Formats: sequence, structure tokens, C-alpha cells
Amino acid sequence: MKTYKKRISILLWISAVLIIWEAAAYILKDVFNDPLASKKVPGLLEIAVSFSENSSNLFRQAGITMSYAAAGFAIGASVGIILALIMSLSGLCEKMILPYLLVSQMIPILGLAPIIFGLFKSIAVSRVIIAAYITFFPVSVNLLSGFKSADEHLKAMMYAYASGRYQLYTKLLIPYSLPYLFTGLKISAPMAVTAAILVDTLSGKDGIGYVIVFTLYGGGTTGQFWPAIIIAALLGLLSFAVISAAEYLLVPWKRNAVEVKI
Repeated sequence: MKTYKKRISILLWISAVLIIWEAAAYILKDVFNDPLASKKVPGLLEIAVSFSENSSNLFRQAGITMSYAAAGFAIGASVGIILALIMSLSGLCEKMILPYLLVSQMIPILGLAPIIFGLFKSIAVSRVIIAAYITFFPVSVNLLSGFKSADEHLKAMMYAYASGRYQLYTKLLIPYSLPYLFTGLKISAPMAVTAAILVDTLSGKDGIGYVIVFTLYGGGTTGQFWPAIIIAALLGLLSFAVISAAEYLLVPWKRNAVEVKI
């Protein structure tokens, strides 16, 4: 029943947004007679027609961006997991590494992306590096929190039965921390996509970010701008949905706990 009400609420919110959008487009075009109305807030039908006419190119460009974002996400997640394991195994390593991880996140992506591009002279490499950079921190911190949150009584029981570190991690800590890991992954996945789109805008020749900038400022087909924006948003939602689906399959005990609670 709660799930049904939630779906109805989401549909109502989407309907409200679409109605407000169409009303704003009508007011700009027909009430204020704004000559740039079709660029600022085009009607939904205009967006749909433009999307239909340019769908093949838009999906191709979105696929390019998504491939780089996925590669960077995989690298960043792997680095984050390794760092979390190292910090969990050694308190000294945690004290040495964690402050630098925190400092690394103080560097704004808008400032870091041009530096990375200047160093490697490759948009492709820059997209992967920035996506990896923005991924590893949430994954590392959340997984480390998962390791630390394991029940101390269960740890004591494992040690009482002469379990080594390998058994402790494989039988208790890793399964216990998987929900925390997926929380970090769900945070990082849309951010990795956003990072790849951002680097697209620097000097790329392809990617959905390139389409957005080119259609807005470069004299391209302006009708592709809003469809490209919508696809960029959908890429972030898709990445989140993929990680959520993986969590649903790989962490069944969390799913069962939620079902019992409801």
C-alpha cells in the first residue's frame, strides 16, 4: 500500500512539473512574445520533436560519455575499496591516509579538470581520471564506516573461536559492510557521470557535455540543447538505478529486512 501511494505521489510530482513547464513556455512565447522563448523554455512538443529528430546522435554521444564515466567509476571504486581495507587493517594507516583524503576533496572539480587536461593532453584520459577522482572518496569513507560499525560482540565471538583476520573479514566485516559500500557507490555513480560530462565541455569533440555546450554557444542546432540536458540527467538516474539493482541482488539480507519492516 505504501509503495502504491509512493508511486502515485511521484506521478503527481512529475505531472505538476510538466504542467508548470508547459505553462511557462506558453507565457514566454504567447504572452510576453519573447523571441528567445524557444531557446529558454521550449514547449514539451518542441522538445519531443527535436529529441525524435536527433535521437541517434544524442544516444551515441551519451554512450561515449557513459563509457568514460563507467571506466572512471570502476577505477575509483576499486581504489576506494583498497584504501578502506588498508585503513581498516591498520589504525596508523588510517591516521596517515584519512586526512589527505579529506584534503583532496577540498579541490573543486572545476579547477582540477583543466589541470588534469593540461597534464595529459587527452580528453578521454581526463574524463576517466576525474570520474575516478570523484568516486573513490565516498566509496572509501562509507566502506570504512561499515567496517567500524560491525557488532563488537560478533567480533569477540569470532576471535573466541580463533578466527584470523581473513575469516573475520570474509565472514563478518565484508558482508556487514556491503550496505555501506553500496551507499557510497550510489552516491558516486551519478557524480562520476557528472564529472565526465563536465570534462566533455572543456575541449572535447564528442560526449553529451560537448553537445550541450556546442548547441548553446557554438552555433549548432539549438534544438538539441534541452534533449541533451534531459539525457544527461537520465544518465545520472540510470547509473543510480544500476547500482541499486546490483545492491538488490547482492545484498538480499538488507532487502528482506526492509520487507519485514514494512
